[in-house]
Amino acid sequence: MWFSRSLNRLALLQLFLLHLLWLSPAAAKKDKPDISSHQLDNRPTNFFYFDDSNTILLLDREAALVQRSEDAGKTWAKVDINGGKAWDLWRHPHDNQKAYIMGRHSTHWHTNDQGKTWHDFEIPNARPSLSRPPLAFHAKDSNKVLIHGAVCRIGGLIDCKEVTFYTGDGFEKVGKLRENTRGCVFAHATPEFKTGDDDKNDDRVICVTTGRISFDPREHRLAVSDDFFEDEEEPNLEGSRTVQGIVNIAVVKGYIVAAAKAPNTDELAMYVTDDASTWHRAVFPSDSRVKEDAYTVLESTSYSIEVDVMTVDPPNSMGVLFTSNSNGTYFTKNIEHTNRNARGIADFEKVQNIQGILLVNVVDNWKDVEASFGREEKRLKSQISFDDGRTFQDLTTNEKSLHLHSVSEMNNVGRVFSSPAPGLVMGVGNTGKDLKAYEEGDLYVSIDAGLTWDLALEEAHKYEFGDQGSILVAINDEEPTDVIQYSLNYGKDWHKVDLPERKIRAEVLTTTPDSTSMKFFLWGVKGGGSRAEHWVFSIDFEDMHEDKCTEKDFQEWTARVDKDGQTICVMGRKQSYRRRKPEADCFIREKKFEEIEPDFEKCKCTKEDFECDYNFVRSEDRKECVRNGPLADPKGLCKGNDKKYKASSGFRKIPGNGCEGGEKLDEEIERDCKDTLKPVVSGKISTERTAFPGQSFRGYFYLERTESSSGSDKANRDETVVMRTDKSKVYMTRDHGKTWDEILKGKEIKDVYPHPHFNDVCYFITPSKEVHYTINRGDTFESFKAESEPTRDRGLQALAFHADYKDWLIWTGAVDCDKGGNCRNDAWYSTDRGSHWQDLRHVVRKCEFIKEEGRGERKKLVYCEQFKDEKLGGPLELQASDNWFADYTTPFKSIVDFATMSEFIIVATKDQSDGDSLKVDASIDGQTFADALFPSNFKVPIQKAYTVLDSHTHAVFMHVTVGSQKDAEYGSIIKSNSNGTSYVLSLDKVNRNSPGYVDFEKMLGLEGVALVNVVANTEEAEKGSGKKLKTMITHNDGAEWSLIRAPQNDPEGKSYECKTDNLADCSLHLHGYTERRDPRDVFSSPSAVGLMMAAGNVGDYLTTKSEKTSDTFITRDGGVEWQAVKKGNYMWEYGDQGSIIVIVRDTVATDEVLYSLDEGKEWISYKFSDKKVNVAILSTVPSDNSLNFLLWGREEDSDSEIVTFNLDFSQLKERSKQCNLDEKDPEGADSDYYLWEPKHPSQSNNCLFGHVAQYYRKKSKSDCFNGRSIQHLHKIASDCECTRSDFECDYNYEPSKDGRCVLVGGQEPPDHSQVCKEDPDKMSYFLPTGYRRIPLSTCEGGNELEKYESKEVPCRGHEKDFEEAHRGLGGFWIFVLGVVLPVCIASGVGYWVWQNWHGKFGSIRLGDAGSPFDADRPWIKYPVAAVSGIVAVLAAVPLLVSSLWRWGSGMFGGGRRYTTRGSFARGRGDYAVVDEDELLGEDEDEEV
Repeated sequence: MWFSRSLNRLALLQLFLLHLLWLSPAAAKKDKPDISSHQLDNRPTNFFYFDDSNTILLLDREAALVQRSEDAGKTWAKVDINGGKAWDLWRHPHDNQKAYIMGRHSTHWHTNDQGKTWHDFEIPNARPSLSRPPLAFHAKDSNKVLIHGAVCRIGGLIDCKEVTFYTGDGFEKVGKLRENTRGCVFAHATPEFKTGDDDKNDDRVICVTTGRISFDPREHRLAVSDDFFEDEEEPNLEGSRTVQGIVNIAVVKGYIVAAAKAPNTDELAMYVTDDASTWHRAVFPSDSRVKEDAYTVLESTSYSIEVDVMTVDPPNSMGVLFTSNSNGTYFTKNIEHTNRNARGIADFEKVQNIQGILLVNVVDNWKDVEASFGREEKRLKSQISFDDGRTFQDLTTNEKSLHLHSVSEMNNVGRVFSSPAPGLVMGVGNTGKDLKAYEEGDLYVSIDAGLTWDLALEEAHKYEFGDQGSILVAINDEEPTDVIQYSLNYGKDWHKVDLPERKIRAEVLTTTPDSTSMKFFLWGVKGGGSRAEHWVFSIDFEDMHEDKCTEKDFQEWTARVDKDGQTICVMGRKQSYRRRKPEADCFIREKKFEEIEPDFEKCKCTKEDFECDYNFVRSEDRKECVRNGPLADPKGLCKGNDKKYKASSGFRKIPGNGCEGGEKLDEEIERDCKDTLKPVVSGKISTERTAFPGQSFRGYFYLERTESSSGSDKANRDETVVMRTDKSKVYMTRDHGKTWDEILKGKEIKDVYPHPHFNDVCYFITPSKEVHYTINRGDTFESFKAESEPTRDRGLQALAFHADYKDWLIWTGAVDCDKGGNCRNDAWYSTDRGSHWQDLRHVVRKCEFIKEEGRGERKKLVYCEQFKDEKLGGPLELQASDNWFADYTTPFKSIVDFATMSEFIIVATKDQSDGDSLKVDASIDGQTFADALFPSNFKVPIQKAYTVLDSHTHAVFMHVTVGSQKDAEYGSIIKSNSNGTSYVLSLDKVNRNSPGYVDFEKMLGLEGVALVNVVANTEEAEKGSGKKLKTMITHNDGAEWSLIRAPQNDPEGKSYECKTDNLADCSLHLHGYTERRDPRDVFSSPSAVGLMMAAGNVGDYLTTKSEKTSDTFITRDGGVEWQAVKKGNYMWEYGDQGSIIVIVRDTVATDEVLYSLDEGKEWISYKFSDKKVNVAILSTVPSDNSLNFLLWGREEDSDSEIVTFNLDFSQLKERSKQCNLDEKDPEGADSDYYLWEPKHPSQSNNCLFGHVAQYYRKKSKSDCFNGRSIQHLHKIASDCECTRSDFECDYNYEPSKDGRCVLVGGQEPPDHSQVCKEDPDKMSYFLPTGYRRIPLSTCEGGNELEKYESKEVPCRGHEKDFEEAHRGLGGFWIFVLGVVLPVCIASGVGYWVWQNWHGKFGSIRLGDAGSPFDADRPWIKYPVAAVSGIVAVLAAVPLLVSSLWRWGSGMFGGGRRYTTRGSFARGRGDYAVVDEDELLGEDEDEEV
């Protein structure tokens, strides 16, 4: 009994234990996932999984902390960074153990064990960059990291300098990589990228940096280093030339892509390298252009780059999808009208891990969207490609078209459609004609990589893939919910599970990046507003009852098939995967986070497996590869043109392609040896004559391609010119005048307005409301209707343009005109190139955009001159608005005029305290104005005037009229301080004419050189005698002026009658601006550095301009020494950046031109016509970089025709070879260049502005052409000690006869303590000595006249610091003198000086009585040629690009032409449209 009972008890115990075992976690398998929740204190800023793990890091920026979970979000712990404050969180993309916490300042932290432990590191005196991602990574060595930082001066937020740091040992040490960077990358930034020598180039870093001596974005360049910038070099991007204007750089798979932008275009040039050494310019089809902020480099492959190029601007932008060849240089069009959002994100995604399948959304109603400038709402359709984008087809479900929401409207994190789960694709969308709103969509699933689709769940859901696709999870994304749903059979059936909290609005649903985990992470928000709660959930499927899959549960799945089920080959391979069967009731349960690897089967080769070989391009029908130039020399196989040899067929198999057999397009073929020869140049100059009906030309306009424009290479560059005749007919040439075509036939064209900021855009104004235009340099023409006829005010332009947005226009039109033709002006604005107009202001004189670089984000800022109370004849008010005058301010109640200069906005008002004077105010930011203080002995009466000449050297040059008697006008040039408010005398008695134009001209390309004509007999001239003019020159920006030393001999080698060593009575005098027929005929060219040409005479005064009394002169050293080259007056033009100079007789009929190939030392005659021609204009492209020239004139025996002659020098043998420039060794044995150093004539060394500058100059004896524009400034070789030439007279001081600066009688010295208020960090200042340093000078030590015999005193509040330091300069002042000023001065030198003010500045003459336009004197119809050689750029502020546009007229009289002083400087073209009043500021009521 006892034994029996014992057995029964034992059996019961066993049953009980067995029951407990069943109930244990290991044995109690569940029928639904385990869900746990955790409430966060704040909204998470960022979070991520470490790859191949369940570890998550989460950033709470509001609390400045990071939390960590090791179990996919189930439990959380705060990471320990020793009390530090977290600001940003980054994961290493190539090492799943490493992550980084960035602080707001210099201390940061890193982990090497997925966040278990953290170690701090310092970035010395810098905070993380806010302009770009703070970290850049190395794909092969995770210990190598670049850190983008910013060193800031004031409050850690402003006046910042970008600096990049690096570590090579995992932050054991941090070193400075380079200052003044704009983003850096490792060449090995991706695992796919291979350099030419992976071991040697393992540390290769490529940075976008500022210019060598300028912060101007147009001078940004690439710098490459293999030793962390112990040494660096600038790579050649375009052939043998470097490229400036780099705006961005990125590493995409196996490619590095850089983009560059030139001024006056919205096109980008794209440069690509696949080895970090050899770069090529990417070539797009001729009908496609890459625009700034308008291309998106998409997810690419190891054998091509995908790029989406915008074709329609936001808000409803569209694009075109392109794919490159294997080295990224040639792009072909895949599909048009792709959908993009306003941020440039394109609807494009590749199906992950399957080659060749990609999904896009296209705009179905693209025609309507294009016609409406993006205003029409887009209707989207979804398309899919299974053959790498060669063909596309609809997505379908049950034979209905399906459309899915894509990347442009992300509703979750990570990829939109796919994951590493093979063949599984999900998306939210709808069936029908086009894509509906997201909330009207349902969830669809495809298990065959997008070939067919099925409805998964009604309504929009967030979704995620897990366990290699065996688990699909979704949550409603239309409203708050307390339920998730999951499917275990590829979306066929779904199961619901309740969330542990009340309803939440799902924000993110995600899992591990490889989708192998069975755990999911969900973040949602419960409630809203201030009561919103943030919850995270861990969703775990590991304990569900499904078993681990066995072999029988898997199937072989073919990755790509077409509609007929046929396998598609991509890159010569078929692709298949082993994946779980849809009906299998099991989990894969992969514990090692291993992704599924595909199987490949080779295909037979077809045409799709080949691309064009080097030096070959696709034919127009895309079927063949044709030669793109001569073939490579076969090295000895060719010894005569009758020989043949084996060479490339033009095709090559795409690198990495795995096809075998089939077509063999890459087999070598037999070619002629003559194919290896370069085209033979004729050695002759060619001439093309074209005659036009008419009496005169009324204007010509060059629409020149920029360096970053498509087709701007020498072989494909067209040179477009638009011309209007007195018959109101308009003609255009694409080949610089060889052939002309009449455009806009039957239309009366009143004016032509080239866009001053975009060279491809030009408007054609009719007398009616109709306006025609082209945005592609004449390829096509369109039109719009304005709200009124164009203004009838003489000299006032009808259109005003925005500097950054080429479709933004202001139209000023004539309204309420009476029988006498008197009208009022109203203004309208358009943001879509005239398609729609909105009211701006009524009863105005003019309105202008004031959007300027460096003047904040007020892109809509507009100034209008409106008559008070909208009554004509009343005072003019200056009104300003940055919201299209929804509201506005009135800074000035009674103005004469305003103008925007490069660095300043100048406003002239009536001085309320003195009704006989003008008052000038200046502003840098367009918001705050300050009074301009003229030298105290100056007054500017209303009946007199001043002319703003230049403002490109941190100072305004202004001509103040002193003598205003007709034909005896003269005045003084004064120069401002750096904010345009305080002026000192530079030179008096400077000549001007009656309309107010001044004989003042700055040399282009060299800093501080300017020429003027002064009136030597002012008293006699005011009594009726003629003016006696002398020419003077300055080499230090107006601080000192001197007469020009004359050459010893005349053009015939004879001595001049006067003694040239007696400078006072025998100097060189040059005819200046006031006598110039065409103001674009300036003395110099920025592309021909150091060269100037001019007509004049040697003697005591300037004589009348005539054939008998004038000669033509040249200088090759910036105006120090001059040579007489030809008797008589000649016009001149520089070509190919000065390698050729062409001159032609002025005012005398001729049939020949003269040209020089050695900077004017020898001249060769060329007869261009059988008849004598009165040549009025000699022109070439504005960049002076062409070998083509145009003569404009009339043949002597013709009364009814005008003619042009194209002169083409490109076939000269001396200009048939590209010059060799090695920037690393510019004076090497094989170099065609030398380094030239300009100098001041009174100094024995080559110091100018306190430094020695070196420029590239082509050797005059080298027979070659320059080609692509050269950035002439090589470097600043050294700084110099200070001399008198580095200083100018201080405020209230003026130069005496012996050159000393003396105090103006009755005046007080200036208050130098003002510098302490302007710079709170400044410790001390010097009492005035009468001298102030020229802002351009970088001199150090020597004769520092601003300190000479001066007492240094402390700034208020810095007395103690001053006593301790007992030195004169605070740390910031050292920074200014040692860093900022050298950059500022140097920013004005070299080739870019011209670029910086092209179309951006001009002269203003304010307050002069009488009409400025005199039909008998055509030259006065142009603005003053204030040509600047300097553009200084503030260290922390981008260049202020002016929008001042000048009004002018046709060079032959009668008609009007529109141009700017900047365009004059560029060499005859590219004119901006400006109104007369901006030029003259005339007050009609005060006319004398």
